[in-house]
Amino acid sequence: MEAAGGTLLGSISEFCRLTGMAESTFGRRAVNDGKFVARLRDGARVTPETLHRVNQFISRHGHAGAGDSPPELLHLIRASAPQAVLPVPPRESAAPEKNFRFFDNRQKYLLFVNTCSEKEVVARRVGLELGHIHPRPPAVRVFDAGMGDGTVLARVMREMHRRFPTVPFHIVGKEVSLEDVRLSLRKMADRFYEHPATVLVVTNMYYTEAPWLTPRAVAAATSMVWHEQPLTGTTSHEFGEQIAALEPFLAKNWQARLSSKTGNPVYENPVALVLYRDDYRFLLDDVIPKRGQGRADYDMVIASQPYRLRAQLEFKAQKVIGPLVRALGKGGRLLGIHSHGADPGLEIVGKVWPGENPFRHSRHDVLRATKAELGKEARRYNFNAYADARALFRYDMHTLPSEISSSIGTSTLFAAWNAAIYVAQIDDQRLGEVLGEKLYLDATREVLQKHGSLWFLDESYVVSRKRD
Repeated sequence: MEAAGGTLLGSISEFCRLTGMAESTFGRRAVNDGKFVARLRDGARVTPETLHRVNQFISRHGHAGAGDSPPELLHLIRASAPQAVLPVPPRESAAPEKNFRFFDNRQKYLLFVNTCSEKEVVARRVGLELGHIHPRPPAVRVFDAGMGDGTVLARVMREMHRRFPTVPFHIVGKEVSLEDVRLSLRKMADRFYEHPATVLVVTNMYYTEAPWLTPRAVAAATSMVWHEQPLTGTTSHEFGEQIAALEPFLAKNWQARLSSKTGNPVYENPVALVLYRDDYRFLLDDVIPKRGQGRADYDMVIASQPYRLRAQLEFKAQKVIGPLVRALGKGGRLLGIHSHGADPGLEIVGKVWPGENPFRHSRHDVLRATKAELGKEARRYNFNAYADARALFRYDMHTLPSEISSSIGTSTLFAAWNAAIYVAQIDDQRLGEVLGEKLYLDATREVLQKHGSLWFLDESYVVSRKRD
């Protein structure tokens, strides 16, 4: 079935291309069926009711649908009521950096997380920084500027417990993706069991709002959803059951739409979900945040991959790192991490797209722009780019010792290719142009055999607030 104008599949494909939304995500959000688009591509028919739901979903996001009678419906619509096929209006082509949203491409993301060690290595790097913080009563305060699936945060919380076993924790995690929030919360039951004096806040607010748990716009503040969930019981099983019961609340309130300016997801309504153990409520009274009484003063801010590589440098400084630096308390430290390139992963990408280099800004560029953004405030902080020996670190794709040989399995090639294009943030439009050829698999095989493995480089930097 061709994705031509006027077909349902064509309209969906065009919508996903322009918004950067994965087809499975479209299916889940539009008709509650993650395989809807795949079935449509295989020749499945749809009912008028399903078409109506699809059109409604596309229209809500500012695009035109397939009309009332695409070819896929001709066998289902009564002959006594023929209707003309409505063509899809032409749309302006979005810039590649707006077509691809790094954190919302679910299939690539989940495959990458489960086949590469980046999350583990980042968590260890954060653990080293915990040795330099100086918490003050009433709690160790940590802000995670992008929880993702919660792997890094859960590991960091274990390290925090090892270092501060009797100190209360105040942890705020920002995440706009509903699926990531679900995955993250599933990892937290054991954390509440091991460290009962924990307050965890999950929010979908912007970087300029989330550290303070306070929306900046009046309209957003009046529509804010503030929900406290005291966890009862004493076992991780009980906590897990109560966390799982929050899914209807999340599905209702963790809604996002696309920004017309950036193409990134933004919240429909700001949400703050506050979790703590009910039997520790008395002890945590000064730690549990109160609505409208926003306080930042974080001892540690984790900013791992908080922005798109291809974003403008000014955007990174003004909208992401600048606000996070301002959220630090005295003696607090921000650890920033982003992809560096100059690794076998980029070699793979370069063989398919010669000259491709999405790693536009180094840690030095980001720190320089952040200083400029802070202006006179920059005197309060130390900006540490460090030497490469400390700033750069490597993580690997997991492979068996005998897996990369003269004959590499297809699944290994696919996993390596996925990791390479995920890290380089290649948009789906360009991917579609090469997936029909053997070049990408040959390039992946050649690089794997050359190096005997696949690894990537991240670079880190630290901004610390002076204690005086």
